[in-house]
Amino acid sequence: MTAVLNTQTTAVRVQPRSLVVLAGIPGAGKTTLLTRLDAEEPVTVLDSDQVRMWLEPRMPLPYKYWRVFVHLTHRLRVFWAALFRTGLLVVHEPSTRPGTRFMLVLAGLLSGRSRHFLWLDASAAQALDGQIARRRVVRTHAFERHVRRGMEMRARFEAGWVPAGFGSVTLLTRAGTSGGLRIIVS
Repeated sequence: MTAVLNTQTTAVRVQPRSLVVLAGIPGAGKTTLLTRLDAEEPVTVLDSDQVRMWLEPRMPLPYKYWRVFVHLTHRLRVFWAALFRTGLLVVHEPSTRPGTRFMLVLAGLLSGRSRHFLWLDASAAQALDGQIARRRVVRTHAFERHVRRGMEMRARFEAGWVPAGFGSVTLLTRAGTSGGLRIIVS
């Protein structure tokens, strides 16, 4: 099932101990939305920025040299948390690549977690503004790939597509989540 929601605060219903993927193109507002997350049970939130912020003061090299390590560490944290943490798991990941979605589904399957996909929709201009505001701009060609794949995914979501291995998709808008995101566990 695909839902399009346009209210100030969006509520999403999931099963206990779910793996919820908050996806969207870089700069869409995923990190900002996660700061306004309200959940009915304890939640583990995993964002690659957590790894980056921890490593940044310890790394004497520019980010481009250790970016791959950040993303590998983030993915390992996702698997570890899926397998060994209790409660709800929310993962921040663009998820525009099928391989990334497969990795998230695999983590959910191996840990026995139901999987829910939340797509935070934003235009390329909005996302670029978001990147500039946070002072972390994705390389041009990488951003263009994310935008192209994101536009294709959005069209497929609106046609009722649910990515393989996920039980549901909720299409979120920036305006519709300006008041935050509430996850209801039932």
